[in-house]
Amino acid sequence: MKNLEKYNILLASNSPRRQELLSQMGINFTVAAKPGIDESFPADLEAEKVPEYIAKKKAEAYLSDLKGNDLLITADTVVVNDGKIIGKPKSADDARAMIASLSGKSHTVLTGVAIYTTQKQISFTSETKVYMSNMTPELIDFYVETYKPLDKAGAYGIQEWIGLTSIYRIEGSYQNVMGLPTQALFDELSKI
Repeated sequence: MKNLEKYNILLASNSPRRQELLSQMGINFTVAAKPGIDESFPADLEAEKVPEYIAKKKAEAYLSDLKGNDLLITADTVVVNDGKIIGKPKSADDARAMIASLSGKSHTVLTGVAIYTTQKQISFTSETKVYMSNMTPELIDFYVETYKPLDKAGAYGIQEWIGLTSIYRIEGSYQNVMGLPTQALFDELSKI
């Protein structure tokens, strides 16, 4: 992407999955994640608007540090089940309960992305519907104990065992479920 050559691209994320996806897109970037950014959101904000709100909030924490040739990418992913946001689990038991609540039905994965330069501010949300087969408590235990998904929204990673064995259908971007809607991001970066 020739239009990006003039930019120093910064990815404000410690997520190994986001870093891997951006690398696979052939984009050279530096990880520039600040610790302790407030990711809270208003209690009355619709679930569908939360990830983009947080992605923009993350980007705004860097705004005063951006130089003229910097291009910052931030993202936030949430899982919405029965109209409620499921964040990252706080414990293995919490992860088991989250996966059990997703088992046997569909849920929505939303990723908000913000792209900021000193001149432009772009943000968008990508949505993917995910269908999970029924999982027995033994299968849930196996996944949680083996893969330790405490760093993942909804307590699972689609690129891991659970995605291979229990996700039988998706509508939308697979990469979005991993945490970065690469095709939508590519479209937006092409316009910069």
